[in-house]
Amino acid sequence: MLAVTQDMTITREDFLRSLPAAVGTAFTVNGQGIASSEAQRPWRIELTALDDLRLGRFVLPRHRVRIFLTGYGATETKRFLDRFELHFRRAGG
Repeated sequence: MLAVTQDMTITREDFLRSLPAAVGTAFTVNGQGIASSEAQRPWRIELTALDDLRLGRFVLPRHRVRIFLTGYGATETKRFLDRFELHFRRAGG
């Protein structure tokens, strides 16, 4: 089940550095795919590089993030996505 798709201005390295706190579970990285190690409620993230966002002299790396949750109810989905967003929020939201 696709839970959310969003474009983020972040490097792959920064995304992977922040991900453990954002998901709170062990995971494996295989190319563009990132998958949880949980058997009961697995999640998967596809991280796809996009063209940089250019604002004058500023260049921001971008990635499309697609989160797939399996076996999550509405409350659990909201909890997962809220935690994910909280850990990737910048400059206080």
